Amino acid sequence: MKSFESATSDDANWVAYDYAIVRVVPRVHLEVFANIGVVLHARTANFLETKLHLNEVPLLGLSPTLDLALLQRAIAAYERVCRGGIEAAPVGLLPPSERFHWLTAPRSAVLQVSSVRPGRCLDPKKALDELFECHVGEC
Repeated sequence: MKSFESATSDDANWVAYDYAIVRVVPRVHLEVFANIGVVLHARTANFLETKLHLNEVPLLGLSPTLDLALLQRAIAAYERVCRGGIEAAPVGLLPPSERFHWLTAPRSAVLQVSSVRPGRCLDPKKALDELFECHVGEC
């Protein structure tokens, strides 16, 4: 795993964040999943973003009958809530911290997240990209 930032940077520049891995669980009862993204929230930096990529081939290998159109709609709704705003319905109007908690709440659905994990960085966008590469791409 990459070192996310240099340990020599001034402590005042560090930003604490929480993140979770976004997963597709096509057969919830079997708990088999594929990571498709990361959601990261840095409250003090007013940062809430998700980075997602749906690779259909391995998902169809896990579950050939997976409804990809329905999954794509669920992912689009997840991204809308993360961005916030009226197009995300009432939950989109909540502050970023509350939307993050909504996005990372445990659920028994095809779209799930890992447990929330802490971290710290100098640049939340860069941390999101590196976490995505490590957990979804090639680390």
